[in-house]
Amino acid sequence: MTKKKYLNEFDATLQFIQGKWKVIILYELYEHSSRRFGELHRYIQDISHKTLTNQLRELEEDGLVTRTVFPEVPPRVEYTLTAKGHSLIPLLEMICDWGLQHVDRNDMDRLLCEEEEV
Repeated sequence: MTKKKYLNEFDATLQFIQGKWKVIILYELYEHSSRRFGELHRYIQDISHKTLTNQLRELEEDGLVTRTVFPEVPPRVEYTLTAKGHSLIPLLEMICDWGLQHVDRNDMDRLLCEEEEV
């Protein structure tokens, strides 16, 4: 595997979260601590099986997600955030807050990180 090169610190950060579904995967793992593949697939809804597999592999290769295989029959696989993955959450929350403040909610298909009002 060749070592990645980045144009600058912005490029480096964005390459970790680049991809249509990575931010959603990271945020879902943050909110639920661990998720099985099927749970992620149902939550994201519009993602294909192949794309979810690829995005999870990339997140794992980048050290943001850990994949744990449990020796059971049938096999159980769970994904969790690593410490490096957790360190991205404040950034993702700031991006979410910015979007909520500057984009009309009617232009969004769904809201992912808005606090539910009680």
